[in-house]
Amino acid sequence: MIAAHKVLAGYGCLIPQLVTGRFDPARHRAVWPSTGNYCRGGVAISRILGCHGVAVLPAGMSEERFEWLRAWVSRPEDIIRTPGSESNVKEIYDKCAELARDPDNLVLNQFAEFGNYVAHYTCSGPAIASIFETCRSKSPARSLAAFVAASGSAGTLAAGDYLKEKLGARIVAAEASECPTLLRNGFGEHNIQGIGDKHVPYIHNVMNTDIVVGVSERSVAALDLLFNSETGLAYLADRRRIAPEVLDGLKYLGLSGIANLVAAVKTAKRLQLGDEDVLITVATDSAALYGSERGKVLAANYPDGLDAVNAGEIFGQHLLGAADNDVLELTHDERSRIFNLGYFTWVEQQGIPLAEFERRRAQSFWRQLRQTASAWDELIAEFNRLAGFGEDC
Repeated sequence: MIAAHKVLAGYGCLIPQLVTGRFDPARHRAVWPSTGNYCRGGVAISRILGCHGVAVLPAGMSEERFEWLRAWVSRPEDIIRTPGSESNVKEIYDKCAELARDPDNLVLNQFAEFGNYVAHYTCSGPAIASIFETCRSKSPARSLAAFVAASGSAGTLAAGDYLKEKLGARIVAAEASECPTLLRNGFGEHNIQGIGDKHVPYIHNVMNTDIVVGVSERSVAALDLLFNSETGLAYLADRRRIAPEVLDGLKYLGLSGIANLVAAVKTAKRLQLGDEDVLITVATDSAALYGSERGKVLAANYPDGLDAVNAGEIFGQHLLGAADNDVLELTHDERSRIFNLGYFTWVEQQGIPLAEFERRRAQSFWRQLRQTASAWDELIAEFNRLAGFGEDC
């Protein structure tokens, strides 16, 4: 529906509010803060429900995001642009704090709404496990070595909690090397749209994460050109003998999906994985969302167009040559360091009580949280019954 996997996150954030009566579709505006994909998922759900959805996203995001939003929102002012781009999440929070002062606005902050976590643990986790079991049916010796996902809102990383619990997979969180927040308390700017920046999401179960991997924006931008040009695809088919069905699948890799792919390669190299070790990652959104960004990179670096030599250089440097630098295997102390970083965003800036912040440190908190899914299912069934939709909805 939106060429991204954020519809589930939007649903997971809204449905607990809807079935408990905290969100009234006839009164409230659903405010969806995002760097682009989540707000599109939220606006799509709002449109389906017939309620008023508002998208909040940085002004510097890809033109394709805004083009999609203009076709889906109720009115132009429902698209609110905040300063900056992917590296400016705090500016989104500041705008949402302003909007939240109006009681008719309900801010559904994907970075802090536990429904995002529960939805991915309950839905994405089993779905990915099913994919792996299909893979293992062809070779019973295979094991799931790791699940790799960019930090983003940390919703998708909840699937890693499921896969670690059920299959023993390591959980790998990726971020931009240009802004190494998790890696080394760093900061900076980057344009790998869809992976977040400069903070630790409230719904990130940091103390269960095993590895952090930094991915360069330069690598992601170069591979985006390789995967989305006739010259690049011809090189991959002719010189690297990559199968047609694999080449066809590259169209599903937007910038954040490519970042996940590179992070998986770096993880495999660091862990020295073998032939029966499986890594699974996520094609977060579609390459179709980044044509305008791709054009800028092409004009700046290959003004005469991409040729076969350029394609070989990109493949050799950014895939074959991907090194295991900016890969950190987390000890308890490293996990604690990253967890503590969240204090500055959530306690000092957003005003969450310290005791609430601290309780997320224990795995018992997350285990209890996951149990809410069954309670929500019961509330959804009751909601549908009262609304006259029947038990099958």
